[in-house]
Amino acid sequence: MFATKLQAWGYQNILKPIIFKRDPEDVHDGFSLIGRVIGSVAPLRMLARLNYRYDDAILEQDILGIHFANPVGLSAGFDKNAQLTNVMETVGFGFEEVGSITGEPCAGNPRPRLWRLPKSKGLVVYYGLKNDGAELLSAKLKHEKLPLPIGISVAKTNDSSTVEVQSGIADYVKAFKAFVDIGQYFTINISCPNTCGGEPFTTPERLELLMTELDKIATSKPIFIKMPADLTTSELDGLVEVCKRHRVHGIILSNLTKKRDRPEIDQTEIAGIDKGGISGKPTVDASLALIEHLYKTTGDRFVIIGTGGIFTAEDAYEKIRRGASLVQMITGMIFQGPQAIGEINKGLAELLRRDGFKNIKEAVGSGVIK
Repeated sequence: MFATKLQAWGYQNILKPIIFKRDPEDVHDGFSLIGRVIGSVAPLRMLARLNYRYDDAILEQDILGIHFANPVGLSAGFDKNAQLTNVMETVGFGFEEVGSITGEPCAGNPRPRLWRLPKSKGLVVYYGLKNDGAELLSAKLKHEKLPLPIGISVAKTNDSSTVEVQSGIADYVKAFKAFVDIGQYFTINISCPNTCGGEPFTTPERLELLMTELDKIATSKPIFIKMPADLTTSELDGLVEVCKRHRVHGIILSNLTKKRDRPEIDQTEIAGIDKGGISGKPTVDASLALIEHLYKTTGDRFVIIGTGGIFTAEDAYEKIRRGASLVQMITGMIFQGPQAIGEINKGLAELLRRDGFKNIKEAVGSGVIK
């Protein structure tokens, strides 16, 4: 534990002040390179595992036929081209979601496309689904041995050619087909706020069209839908009714917020940034409200993955108590440091035992009054 506290102190007081002065996308690319090196060298993976990972049987669970060593996953959007699958297990994650991956290669939106909000504890993200495309990435992952459960997040290519509904569906279908036998689950990302044509499949009518086509593709993998953060509960209900009619096993709540007037956002640091979605602490209340509402109204009909603003074990625990079986993070790792994943898992184990739970499944939804 002393080593973890020392790592946290070193990140907050030495490394973070240096890297937060540099362009955030350059920093992300640099850390990704370091991660790829560690992931490719067995002794470095072992050293990382000893330094960062925390395991405890109380955190283990089997969901939809997948074994999760712990409930903390890496959200889609960090490992866009599935280059870090060999290192994320060593730093403590229980699962990872790669992508989002689109039917065609996508360069993303022009730079700058990533900004930090230190006072608000968030990021403004405007990448626009940058990735190498379904064909190249499925060929890359097809023969790789994946050390932890991998979710494949698919979306439609950020391009004017996919704006029309049927062409957008065809793009989703192309990406989906490329990964039917790769990874442990699918996420259908209908909620990226940074693409040409917006979020066309966040209406019940269009989601119905999309899922009807995806239902036709044979796969044994569970399917999740990633929802927007800015939905009202009635809008969520409408989309969930569509999910009930189709091959959907879980819901991810939620993606980035587009609402710049949220009280959690310091307006002085958002001034002049008029594009992109916002991650981190500004999404917490929206995410929690949607998670609790979905759990109240559907019970265990859908597996819920909670994401948005997880920085500590208490943050993760609150999403679990509201109804999430799993959680995901990115921004908290960037602000807190890579040791945060192990700290969160250790803290979760302590919170579960404090509250008398024998395993994490018992805690799911325990804070919701139905």
